[in-house]
Amino acid sequence: MPDAVVIGAGPNGLVAANLLADAGWSVEVLEAQDEPGGAVRSDRGVHPDYVSDVFSAFYPLAAASPILSRLDLHEEGLHWSHAPSVLAHPLSDGRCAVLERHRTSTASGLEKFAPGDALAWDHLCDIWDRIGADIVDALFTPFPPIRSTARLAARLRAAGGLRLARMMVLPVRRLAEEEFRGEGGRLLLAGNALHADLAPEAAGSGGFGWLMSMLGQAQGFPVPVGGAGALTDALVRRLQRRGGVVRCGERVVEVTVRSGRAVAVRTAAGETVPVNRAVLADVAVPALYGELVAPQHLPSQLLDDMRRFQWDWATFKVDWALSGPVPWTAGEPAAGAGTVHLADGMDELTRFSAQLSMREVPDRPFLLFGQMTTADASRSPAGTESAWAYTHVPHHARGDAGDDGITGTWDAREQEAFADRMEEQVERFAPGFRSLVRARRILAPTTLEAMDANLRRGAINSGTTAMHQQLFFRPVPGTGRPETPVEGLYLASAGAHPGGGVHGAPGANAARAALRSSRPLRRALSRAQSALAGRGAGAVSGPEGLPRTG
Repeated sequence: MPDAVVIGAGPNGLVAANLLADAGWSVEVLEAQDEPGGAVRSDRGVHPDYVSDVFSAFYPLAAASPILSRLDLHEEGLHWSHAPSVLAHPLSDGRCAVLERHRTSTASGLEKFAPGDALAWDHLCDIWDRIGADIVDALFTPFPPIRSTARLAARLRAAGGLRLARMMVLPVRRLAEEEFRGEGGRLLLAGNALHADLAPEAAGSGGFGWLMSMLGQAQGFPVPVGGAGALTDALVRRLQRRGGVVRCGERVVEVTVRSGRAVAVRTAAGETVPVNRAVLADVAVPALYGELVAPQHLPSQLLDDMRRFQWDWATFKVDWALSGPVPWTAGEPAAGAGTVHLADGMDELTRFSAQLSMREVPDRPFLLFGQMTTADASRSPAGTESAWAYTHVPHHARGDAGDDGITGTWDAREQEAFADRMEEQVERFAPGFRSLVRARRILAPTTLEAMDANLRRGAINSGTTAMHQQLFFRPVPGTGRPETPVEGLYLASAGAHPGGGVHGAPGANAARAALRSSRPLRRALSRAQSALAGRGAGAVSGPEGLPRTG
């Protein structure tokens, strides 16, 4: 009987398992897919000469994460690589805003858009210098982050706290207009805000766009050498060296609850795996509450709150094997960036977000475009490029803003039509792009979910990043922590605070909570059974009665 079972071998599940193994626990990880990694995997499925990251690709949060840093994954063979520039946002007229790893370089580029914008960028960087470390600490600390919040509050008071707090809740359009005269700085902030499901007019999008911009400048957008799967491989190797077990192709269908405590999990093959101390679930929140855990074991208020749970936007992704570098009109500023944002100005970002809000398939989708060979030369033969782009689409479309009649069923015709639309968007900024395509792979929302059940219809952040589902509202009001209503069961997925991104915080938070709270199951059940026996068998009723078999 293992001390803990971790459901899901995504990065959060693997981080949790490693921390439990470090504490001397025996750990078994059960993964539904045939390989570990969740949304951190790579393959050669587009072309045998090209390594493609199937889901996530660039990892600024991993670079900033003290959790991953303390795991010393370099000892397991993990190495990071950077593109010459962090990200670029070209415009159709050939101008290009570039986020560099040195603030003076970023600032000097923005000054070309409008006089004074270099000083405006320096102002935002000065704020980061004062409070950035405490923000990062709070981000990766179990909620509520008391010590980091206290330090942050003290620094905010000394630096005009109300004004900084106002900045953090501003919509990114408003923040960008207040800080910059030219489009360059505005687009860096807004494009980074749209890494989440935050429209330019959404409250808090300004703070998120600033955070991602500052992290990118401070840490870069690094990639694992050899592919995203190298990060997963390092986590698995580390766990196995400490005695942990990872079993793939084992889909968990039930968390068995007896006397209010998680005592086992049951797989689709019918196997019951008992646990001595804890179950940690690296699964989507709606899959845990009411599916893996039967409704009768959960408070009615939680079930009611789950009806209001909001997913982030669905995702549509295309991978390409290109025969040469992308022919950007903007030239080297775009060619040297690992990540490229494609939208022709702030208004086009707003238009894209509005179409999503109206549940229309966008006609000019905002693209996050990755140049992986630019970031890591091992990804494809010299002189070529392993590339990808993703964008967002409605979960349930009610119309197509374009001319292809896409309904959101994502059959073969619709997938090809929307992939063509994405390529046309790239062509606006890189004429001749389509002539370089040797092969492409389409990952529609339904495909992404089939490859990783946590990506419900391609929702990559395990729930909206909007303010109403963050902090103590995540995943539902009054939570914000990994503990669940079932003793010994912990939420270890990005559905918990602090949310999406590859940084390991939800898994680490769940592991620490389990280590603090756990007690051996057999002793706990013995006490529970003795108490029930003392009251007499007639007092036992309902689902919280005597233990049942799994």
